[in-house]
Amino acid sequence: MSDALMPTYARAELAFERGQGPYLFDADGRRYLDFAAGIAVNALGHAHPHLIAALNGQAEKLWHCSNLYRIPEGERLAERLCAASFAERVFFCNSGAEALECSFKAVRRYHDEQGAPERYRIVTLTGAFHGRTLATLSAAANPKHMAGFAPAVDGFDQVAFDNMNELRSAITPETAAVLIEPVQGEGGIRVASPDYLRALRAVCDEFGLLLVFDEVQCGIGRTGHFFAYEAAGVAPDVMAVAKGLGGGFPVGACLTTAAVGDAMTGGSHGSTFGGNPLAMAVGNAVLDVILEPGFLERVERVGEHARQAFEALIARHPEVFAGLRGRGLILGLECRVPNAEIMAAATEAGLLTVAAAENVIRLLPPLIVEPAQIDEAVAILDRVAAARSEAA
Repeated sequence: MSDALMPTYARAELAFERGQGPYLFDADGRRYLDFAAGIAVNALGHAHPHLIAALNGQAEKLWHCSNLYRIPEGERLAERLCAASFAERVFFCNSGAEALECSFKAVRRYHDEQGAPERYRIVTLTGAFHGRTLATLSAAANPKHMAGFAPAVDGFDQVAFDNMNELRSAITPETAAVLIEPVQGEGGIRVASPDYLRALRAVCDEFGLLLVFDEVQCGIGRTGHFFAYEAAGVAPDVMAVAKGLGGGFPVGACLTTAAVGDAMTGGSHGSTFGGNPLAMAVGNAVLDVILEPGFLERVERVGEHARQAFEALIARHPEVFAGLRGRGLILGLECRVPNAEIMAAATEAGLLTVAAAENVIRLLPPLIVEPAQIDEAVAILDRVAAARSEAA
């Protein structure tokens, strides 16, 4: 490890040289099945030819010109996102945290424009993760992540996940919005039920609040819907997306209704790199693939295959695994033994995964994964679990 890098990551002793589809290869040519996908970023796997062509084609023409001028590919990507969602306005940035920061500002600006500047507080939920800026850390209120960064940014009131009574009690004349991940990623692949999301929509309508969804990790096809909220039949007023939107290239976006987006008038927000021509070309290429007829239906089918395969794995090793969470291709294996031990052994055996809270192993394969590769991952975990049981 280089001393020149800030020691902010507990990096594994692995360095990858190239990737192809759902696989990564190290410098020695060893192959790893990538069920981390850059933490749900590499939605179309590695070295996808359509993404390569889009990036190379744009790189030969124009990388950056700033938002002082029109960026036609950005206009096109915004129109496509709006056509495929509840949204009517889009702001482009570079990351999920930036998309959430824009969401927070849009919430405050909307209520200010409505003549209620006192409404600025956002109700958030336990188990959430929204990013690493001071405001997004404060929204999630995870003591481990906040250590050393006090004081927290004011404006957030946290309540228990899936507890409507507690949420209603937290609403005051200063409350502006409710913020939720339809599927909590870092929090342990906890899925908000359709009834819960509908209840949140109803209470926001009742009290004149904005409903904000964080689909940074669970959006862009990962659940089998283009956006996770679709399964509940409700729509937010504001939504943050990123990760899979760029397929590996840094792209974030804040999506809003017209009423909210139009409150963000000239000069109220900005980004030097957000919406640059390279990012917009890649974002459009990602949508070319994911919005192709039949693609999301295939994600649902493969996700169902994965569910059945992992549930069978759990049944074979109940002393190691306790259950399965998630939807589509955002899944979580609940462990009875330390998840870090299983993940380390799986990595050694050629399978990459991601840790989550509540002793869960996140399984986030690229959306182009084949059923046979799901079975390959299950076979690796089968061997790891069997070896651990024998050693116990």
